[in-house]
Amino acid sequence: MCVTPAILVFLGAGFGGLMRHLVNITSVRLFGFLSFPWATMAINILGCFLMGVLTALFALRAGEGGLWTPHMRMLLTTGVLGGFTTFSTFSLEFALLVERGDMGQAATYALGSLVLCLVGVFAGMGLIRALG
Repeated sequence: MCVTPAILVFLGAGFGGLMRHLVNITSVRLFGFLSFPWATMAINILGCFLMGVLTALFALRAGEGGLWTPHMRMLLTTGVLGGFTTFSTFSLEFALLVERGDMGQAATYALGSLVLCLVGVFAGMGLIRALG
């Protein structure tokens, strides 16, 4: 049976999303509802750390094959970490732009993502409120 990359991403994202949900539930059980989203911040930090770990492992083991096949990389990064937190993907893409020396593009990407995503959230909420 041949597993396609889309299936791997689907399965990994489901697992990552489940892990995010479990962290959120556990944090509420342990600490109650807090006014600051500590669980989400912790998820983003952990996801970014794990993205860095995996990316470095992939780079160090690039020619060895074995466990770190392209399918396994896709399952773990795009799938699991993408489902756990999309912030890890954003952070990796920003880091790659910086490492390539594209500081202008990195700054544009970071500031544009932050501002435009926040605008998008408020615009979406505003649209639904206006229609409701």
